[in-house]
Amino acid sequence: MALTKKPVNGMKDILPQEMLIRDYLISLVKETYRSFGFTPIETPVVENLVNLTSKQGGDNEKLIFKIMKRGAKFNLETAKTEDDLADSGLRYDLTVPLVRYYANHANELPKPFKALQIGPVFRADRPQKGRFREFYQCDIDILGDGSNMAEIELILATTTLLGKIGFEGFTVHINDRRILKAMAAYSGFPADSFDQVFITLDKMDKIGREGVAEELLEYGFEQSAIDTYLNLFEELAGEEDGVRFLGEKLADVLEKGAAENLQQIIESVQATSQVKFNLKFDPTLVRGMSYYTGTIFEIEIAGLGCSAGGGGRYDEMVGKFTNIATPAVGFSIGFERIITILMDQGFTVPGTADKVAFLLEKNMPADRLCEIMTEAQQLRAEGRQVLVSVMNKNKKFQKEQLTAEGYSEFKEFYVRPLQ
Repeated sequence: MALTKKPVNGMKDILPQEMLIRDYLISLVKETYRSFGFTPIETPVVENLVNLTSKQGGDNEKLIFKIMKRGAKFNLETAKTEDDLADSGLRYDLTVPLVRYYANHANELPKPFKALQIGPVFRADRPQKGRFREFYQCDIDILGDGSNMAEIELILATTTLLGKIGFEGFTVHINDRRILKAMAAYSGFPADSFDQVFITLDKMDKIGREGVAEELLEYGFEQSAIDTYLNLFEELAGEEDGVRFLGEKLADVLEKGAAENLQQIIESVQATSQVKFNLKFDPTLVRGMSYYTGTIFEIEIAGLGCSAGGGGRYDEMVGKFTNIATPAVGFSIGFERIITILMDQGFTVPGTADKVAFLLEKNMPADRLCEIMTEAQQLRAEGRQVLVSVMNKNKKFQKEQLTAEGYSEFKEFYVRPLQ
């Protein structure tokens, strides 16, 4: 079989121009989140398969890249199931590894613990623009804080970052899984059917209320439950304060304090944020992960056509490892999608104007070469980025390529000075 120069389907090579933006964004992420007290950590990209298939990752568990056992553990002749051949896999998100990490090191970490993770994850997904099989995620999580201060901090930190990148007017949709469940219970849906109801509700923006009603009817739900459910959304459309309305309407089935908790988050963020964005209560927001237990949120950037990030509270995950109840909540930005937006906009990394290229004719005499390298070193000591390179025959094309990489100044050196 002939060698191929193309990367594996769903993976990509990153060219210098994009790498500049990626490095800049990572540095901005670290700088911003550190200012909110988040501590960088790192976990392995390979995770125990039993953790990845613990029914906490939703549909992502169907997209795992599994790794075959090695050595004495691998015995194809006696293998009866897939589990006999694989015991580890590439992580599909950063949350499951974080929870294992915290369970393993809780005694060594402060409480609450504010974690920052940036790293590659892998999903055997269908590739498309802005969606790859290998991609970076950027997560901030707070473990050990059951108060809504954690949600407030996460939203403020994430929106501050987006503001620094240059986004404004975006929308953060917010809801609470407890409100979702109370709405379904109030309407008369059986508790064991809530997940199916929410899967259908999540399509509201695509198929509309009539489409939701038809799909719920196809699943065999009672017409009276469907009507009551959709009437709640109609009533909400006429309410300025949907959270308070539902708090009163669902008082008999909603967990005490849930509506007030969400209202306080919204009011606190709106009162203290220094970034122009919309924080919108969205009763149709579901978030697919089954591990969410409370507040959930999602970022919408106009024109993107998909979520640019999201997260929520997952108070039960750590306890599955330790049997000790530990509150936890996290927010993830869509790193790759934001990179795609910036690339499409022709984004220029701030500070690239300080980049200068020295282009040297071939066969430069040793004494002259030393003078040129000394000049380059002096500029570097002053904080400038200096590239020293041999001059190509097609000098114009060479400069065009370097300009695309952010070089704005060029100095040419010849063996014999030009007359």
